[in-house]
Amino acid sequence: MAYDPIGTLLNMKKRYALRLCLVLICATTCARAETLDPLLSAWVAAQANIHSWSADFVQTRTLKTLTQPLKGSGHVWFKAPNRFRWELGHPPQTIAVREPQGMVVIYPRLKRAERYPLTGNETGPWREALSLLQVGFPRSEADLESQYDILSHTVNGQTCTVVFQPKSAGARRMMPQIKIDFETKDFLLRGTELKFADGSTLRNDFSNAVLNPEVDEQLFVPQIPSDYKITEPMQK
Repeated sequence: MAYDPIGTLLNMKKRYALRLCLVLICATTCARAETLDPLLSAWVAAQANIHSWSADFVQTRTLKTLTQPLKGSGHVWFKAPNRFRWELGHPPQTIAVREPQGMVVIYPRLKRAERYPLTGNETGPWREALSLLQVGFPRSEADLESQYDILSHTVNGQTCTVVFQPKSAGARRMMPQIKIDFETKDFLLRGTELKFADGSTLRNDFSNAVLNPEVDEQLFVPQIPSDYKITEPMQK
């Protein structure tokens, strides 16, 4: 049974606002200081060379109410600085696209789409939650440290795991902790794990990653068929 990170997150306005889409273990170093650890600084610096990225992913969702985790697989595309497209399922059951002015989530089997705008006075938890999707691709140390406290990082073999806490109180109420895994040799993203306020987690493990592929811009301009029902759940 497939479980969609972003579709579930964005459909739970009445249950603690938003839950996102889109992560062990030797020495732990606290990195709240003004300068990052050299390994983390090198990882952030390497992101300047990432203009686009794509990968397959396996998604694992754990819930206190279920004895077994929910799993699904799909493909994701990213284009700097903040465009992405997630497709969960084969064929896709859920498609989530970050557009210039917000996000659209499409459910082909249900012939339904949801728009989440980021224009005008759209601020607060929704905007903050969307920004959390980009933690795996920070554009600078200042960008990273303006949004997160780095609680710890650990190195196990060739994988570094970093634990983040959002600085925004509103974001922390939805998602108190985020983990990312990256390779210490090439600094590429290997996994993300989101911990929600109710104790549930959402993990994505990436494979077959391609660095700087040619990405068709039309991927980020989803065409919604005329017979689909379109709603804006965040409208009051």
